[in-house]
Amino acid sequence: MNILVTLSDKVKETFLTPEIIQRIEETGKVTWLSGNPPDFTEEVLREHIKGIDICITGWGIPRFSARVLENADRLKLVAHTAGSVANLVSDELYEKGVRVVSANKVFAESVAESVIAYLLSALRDIPYYVNDMKQGGWKSGDYYNRGLLDQTIGLVGFGEIPRYLAPMLKPFRAKLKAFDEYVDAETMAEYGVEKVELDELFTSCPIISVHLPRTDETYHMIDKGLLGMIQDDGILINTARGSVINEEALVEELKTNRIKAVLDVFEEEPLSDESPLRKLDNALLIPHMAGPTVDRRKYATMAVLDDIDNFISNKPLVHEISAIRALRMTR
Repeated sequence: MNILVTLSDKVKETFLTPEIIQRIEETGKVTWLSGNPPDFTEEVLREHIKGIDICITGWGIPRFSARVLENADRLKLVAHTAGSVANLVSDELYEKGVRVVSANKVFAESVAESVIAYLLSALRDIPYYVNDMKQGGWKSGDYYNRGLLDQTIGLVGFGEIPRYLAPMLKPFRAKLKAFDEYVDAETMAEYGVEKVELDELFTSCPIISVHLPRTDETYHMIDKGLLGMIQDDGILINTARGSVINEEALVEELKTNRIKAVLDVFEEEPLSDESPLRKLDNALLIPHMAGPTVDRRKYATMAVLDDIDNFISNKPLVHEISAIRALRMTR
């Protein structure tokens, strides 16, 4: 097998270990590309894809466009060490019969873990008390932070991340509701989740966690009307994509001090220094880092390497992404 590794130098630092490199080398004849975006252009990929059976990819790699695929005379498998493949694959890739796997499950598990951390930080006002202590303060006798136990939590979207999140919340005895037009009530019930309509979720859940892909359908789906339905003292968490929420409407809602928001993603990234979100005490801002922590990234690579072994051995692929699934993944 001829293998092309297109991981950027930056990605290699945390997604590869000496053991993983050795494993790749033992799998076939390997070509390693060096550099960082924007070094990896469509022309570079087109030039090196000829004669390649398996391509291992990561963040910042150009799409497998029709032009790239003109030279892909032997390509059979794309193994993506990140989560979503929406910006990587094309109709032409699937039409050519190339199979696609990704580390989406590894990424989803880490994002779910981050949601727990963000929830506890917001409920218990951890950032406030840490900052107050550093300024010489101490708790007053009437502090009003809250906990996660026995809370009702609404999940907007029920893809991979909520399916990891639901079991993680079980020890907290949380009551879970979810909205997703593409997932039936029976599937949600398997995770202990009640399927509800979107309006009901926003009015009945004091905690709402957003897990929608970024598509034309979901752009600004969470608008002024839905934001106004959130209960007083409610918490809105977004680890999906910034444009799913109308950010301007969210700023206006936050200015009332009626709710809190925990935002890991934004409509424009990096977030502008002038963004009004930076001035709001009830907005907990994280710079898009809910994905795998440094210690977990090697598991993303290992997951796709397992499927490379499965592919070579004609075994079922555990992490395969179909063309239909890719369409529903966030861009």
